[in-house]
Amino acid sequence: MKNIVIALLILSFASCTKHKNIKDKASTDIQQDPIPDKANRNSKYYTTLNTIVIATEIGDTLQFKGKDFNTIIDNHSEFLFEIPENPDYLYREFGNSLNFGSEKGKDEYYILYAYFVKQKNGIEKYSEQRKKLIDIYSNINTLFSDIQYGGTYFGHQQSRILGYAEYSIYLYSKKNDENQKTYDISKQKALYIKSLRQIIDDEIKIDHQATDQQKADRSKKMNTLIDKLNEQITNSFYLQRAQAFHYGNYEYY
Repeated sequence: MKNIVIALLILSFASCTKHKNIKDKASTDIQQDPIPDKANRNSKYYTTLNTIVIATEIGDTLQFKGKDFNTIIDNHSEFLFEIPENPDYLYREFGNSLNFGSEKGKDEYYILYAYFVKQKNGIEKYSEQRKKLIDIYSNINTLFSDIQYGGTYFGHQQSRILGYAEYSIYLYSKKNDENQKTYDISKQKALYIKSLRQIIDDEIKIDHQATDQQKADRSKKMNTLIDKLNEQITNSFYLQRAQAFHYGNYEYY
């Protein structure tokens, strides 16, 4: 009986020692391989400058103190997602906060989005496509501003166009030669251009306060913008992005 008790004690001690060794090893492994926090992961995007100035393709600039810029990086890691999301979605989910809650703040959010995503896409690599998209979106924005006789929305939209264009560049970068649609888009484009001209005709018909000369001047000005769009939309990608931007941002009844 005594021998049995001694044997059980030896087995119990060995089991406890083994369990302790495993627990100690797990604890050591955790200490040696810590999970980096969000701030550490994004610290490579920090600036060491006292002031950082972001220049945009539309001639505006955005200026931040270095420490404020780094705080934005810590608090808005969505700008740095490996796979960029649509800026409208990101603003709804993360941007409509104390820092970016105003209309001016929303403008800054889209400019910052464009700034970070542009570096991921390639600043020089897609400079031509970026310029064309900004021009297309700007002409659409100006066209509907003229149709609606202006408004603050269109001024804010001009800054946000940078974010929309950069997301479109990301979509463009995911395409390859095998997936490019190379068919003739002339008929599709003609229908879209015709629909824009029809909008102008219909809007001018219900403008009962303008004189005939004012109506003619408005028509000429807006049709000139459509002429530019007709020249700028050169393939299926630009056509689809123009239509998506138009129908997603300009809906009036």
